[in-house]
Amino acid sequence: MKIRVAMIWGGKSVEHEVSIISGIQALKSMDRKKYEPIPLYMTKDNEMYIGEGVGEISSYRDIPAMLNSAQRVIMVNEGGHFMLQPYPFKLFGGIKPVEFDIAFPVVHGTNVEDGALQGYLKTIGVPFVGPDVTSSAVSMDKFITKAILKEAGVPVLDAKLYTLADYADTEVLLNDIEKVIGYPVIVKPVNLGSSVGIGVAKNRDELISVVDDAYMYATRIMAEHAISNLREINCAVLGDENEAEASECEEPLNAGVILSYEDKYVNSGGKKGGAKGGVKSAAANSAASSAGETKAIGGAKGSRGSGMANLSRKIPAELKKKEREEIRELAVKAFKALGCNGVSRIDFMIDKDDGSLYFNEINPIPGSLSFYLWEPVGLSYTELLDRMIRLALERSRREEAVTYKFDTNILQTANI
Repeated sequence: MKIRVAMIWGGKSVEHEVSIISGIQALKSMDRKKYEPIPLYMTKDNEMYIGEGVGEISSYRDIPAMLNSAQRVIMVNEGGHFMLQPYPFKLFGGIKPVEFDIAFPVVHGTNVEDGALQGYLKTIGVPFVGPDVTSSAVSMDKFITKAILKEAGVPVLDAKLYTLADYADTEVLLNDIEKVIGYPVIVKPVNLGSSVGIGVAKNRDELISVVDDAYMYATRIMAEHAISNLREINCAVLGDENEAEASECEEPLNAGVILSYEDKYVNSGGKKGGAKGGVKSAAANSAASSAGETKAIGGAKGSRGSGMANLSRKIPAELKKKEREEIRELAVKAFKALGCNGVSRIDFMIDKDDGSLYFNEINPIPGSLSFYLWEPVGLSYTELLDRMIRLALERSRREEAVTYKFDTNILQTANI
């Protein structure tokens, strides 16, 4: 009997459209002999819809029209049976509830990849693929991630965190960044991807601009030294906190400037000028390598968006054997330390001036699930998805063996 998989994409995130493409790519690559995928679209208001067209990329050229013919649903746990219940409920007419066995979030960004969606699924009791609530939340918080990995012995650049309270006195904030970090400095929202709100500053005027931009997208930002002579290497990891393996390494070749969201996903892949700053930065391609040299939905060559198709990269990256193994080992170490599950992509940076290697960031649910990094080591996208689902089912079985209830008679004697 096939396992029914609710494939979830979209959601209230600045990476909403990117998630749609990643999700449908995964849907099209799933083994239909083992699994029956159910396309489940989350709107930017986090409403869930199923129906004809939801699993076709062409439908998203006119989302309102697609929703008019789709059915809104809510998730229901009925005695251990998971249902997509039509909402609002109709006593007569309408579609019947759709049963599923496991959820597969292919989502990116705040409100979906950061533990919020995972917490919702966990509360209902739905088994789901990918990182759990804690690892999702931690991995999407760049500052907390650095703190954990520094403790675990993974090399990271020191950073300084700033909140809205700091932004209330911009002059003090700017002075502190100049004193603690200096120039060149990279400023980024703590919990966003796709280079949204990220910028490099080489002087005071640029710093004012990038700080203002970062606070447009987040209430917490961080600043760190921007490496001027950067080489970036990315590596994916598959497994869980107990056992994991690394993929092939890639080297994005567009690390000279920070590519904007439009450059990556809308325009022609970085041929236009990038976002703020010209210094090679730690985040220059944090999302640029998310999709990689992927296959387009339906089989042709493409990526997360048309712009991504033209981004240059080397797979495998030109590394000495010792360098390659060090990066792959550190990737696994970081993955386990953060308690990840499924597939994550870890981005590293090398300071070419002195050869220092640093962890940059982790993408707990990377674009296209980084399948293009697994094919060079003999793992197809279909097999990758199968491994991810099996990992999720194993985690679910382990959690079922843990005691979460404790019988007590305290309420019999309680008196308030």
